Amino acid sequence: QVQLVESGGGLVQAGGSLRLSCAASGSIFRINAMGWFRQAPGKQRELVAAITSGGSTNYADSVKGRFTISRDNAKNTTYLQMNSLKPEDTAVYYCAADARRLSYITGNFGSWGQGTQVTVSS
Repeated sequence: QVQLVESGGGLVQAGGSLRLSCAASGSIFRINAMGWFRQAPGKQRELVAAITSGGSTNYADSVKGRFTISRDNAKNTTYLQMNSLKPEDTAVYYCAADARRLSYITGNFGSWGQGTQVTVSS
C-alpha cells in the first residue's frame, strides 16, 4: 500500500503561482510513475503532468510551458510548480502513483491522494 498526501493548494489571482507537493509513504519501493491529475466541477478528471523515477515527463497540452513536474526520489516527494495560472486551472488536484513506468503515459494509476483545492480568481 502506498499513501499519498498532497499540500500546497490555495487561492491565487490569475497570473500567479503555486507549488503543490505530494509526499509518498508506505510501500514506496513499488513506485515508478507519479503524476498530478485535476478535476474541475462538472468535468472529468484529467492528467496534468506525470514523471517516472528516471525523470521522463508527460504534460497535458493545456499546461505545457506553465507547469513543471519534478521529483525528489530521496524524499519520495513529487512537486508541481504552477506558473501563469488561469481561472480555468481551478480544480481539485490529485497526486497519483503507480509501480508501472508507462503509467506516466497511459494515465493509469493505482494509488491516489485525497486532493487539494486550487482556485484561481480572475
